Amino acid sequence: MELSERTRKVIFITAALFCLLPFMSAPLALLLGLVMAQLMKHPYQELNHKATNLLLKVSVVGLGFGMNVFAAMKAGKEGVLFTIASIAGVLMLGYFLGKVFKIERKTSYLISAGTAICGGSAIAALSPVMKAEEKDISVSLGIVFILNSVALFLFPMIGHALDLTQSQFGMWCAIAIHDTSSVVGAASKYGEEALKIATTVKLARALWIVPLAFGTAFLFKSDRCKVQLPYFIGLFILAMLANTYLPFVSVISPYVLSIAKAGLTLTLFLIGSGLSFKVVRVVGIMPFLQGLILWLAISGASLWAIVTLS
Repeated sequence: MELSERTRKVIFITAALFCLLPFMSAPLALLLGLVMAQLMKHPYQELNHKATNLLLKVSVVGLGFGMNVFAAMKAGKEGVLFTIASIAGVLMLGYFLGKVFKIERKTSYLISAGTAICGGSAIAALSPVMKAEEKDISVSLGIVFILNSVALFLFPMIGHALDLTQSQFGMWCAIAIHDTSSVVGAASKYGEEALKIATTVKLARALWIVPLAFGTAFLFKSDRCKVQLPYFIGLFILAMLANTYLPFVSVISPYVLSIAKAGLTLTLFLIGSGLSFKVVRVVGIMPFLQGLILWLAISGASLWAIVTLS
C-alpha cells in the first residue's frame, strides 16, 4: 500500500529531526536516508538538492569556527603536491578509460572531474561551461553519490585497520573522497584533528574548479567560461580568522561547531534520501565502472603515498 503524501511528509520530517539528536553519527544518518529512499517516495524531491547544497555550505562555514588559521595553513601546504598530482592523474586516467569503455565524452569528463576535485560541486560548476545535457549530469552525479556513500562507511574502517594517524587519515579523506559532505562525515568519525585537516585540504582542493573551468571551455570549444565560484570557502576562511584572532568568538565557537556538525549529519541524511534504486539504474554499467576504477586508483595511490612519504 502506497503511503499518502501527508504521511510521507510526517515520516520524513520525523527522521530528519531524529538525525539532529546528539547520538546520531554521519554514517547512521546516511544509512537512514538510504533506507527511506528505498521504502517510500521522497515527499520533497524538488527541494532536496537545493536544501542539501545550502545546508552543506552553511555547515562547512560553521566548521571554520573550530579551526586555527595557522594550523589550517600548515595542512594546506602539505596537501598541495598531493592535490596537483592526484588531479592531473585522475583526469588523464579518466580520459583513457572513457576511450576504452566508449563512454560519451561529456559524461566521461564530468565523472573524471568530479572524482578529481570535489564531486557534485565540480560537476555542477563545469556542466554549464561545457553545455552538458541533463543525462550527462545525472549519470555523473549518481556515480559520485553512490561511491560517496560507500566511502563514508569504508574509509574509517580501513583507517583503523591500518592504524593511520589523524593527520594521515584527514589527508587521505580530502584527496580520495569526492564530496565535501562525505569527507567531513568520515573524518569527523575518525577524530578532531582528522576533521580539521580533511576540511582545510578539501576546500583548498575545491578552488581548482576555477582553472579547470577555463581548461574545460577550451577543450569543449565553449565561449561560456562563467563558473560559479565556491564563495562559502571565503566565508570558511573568515570564520577561521575570527576564531583565531577575536577572543569573544572563541567563547561561542564550541556551540557553533556543534550546530555545524549536526547540520552535516542532516546533510548526509538528505543525500541518502535522494539515492534510490532508480538513480542507481540510470547510471549504467560502463560509466559506473569508469567512476569505480578512478576512485579505487586515487584511493589506493594516495593512501600509498601518504603512508610512505609521511
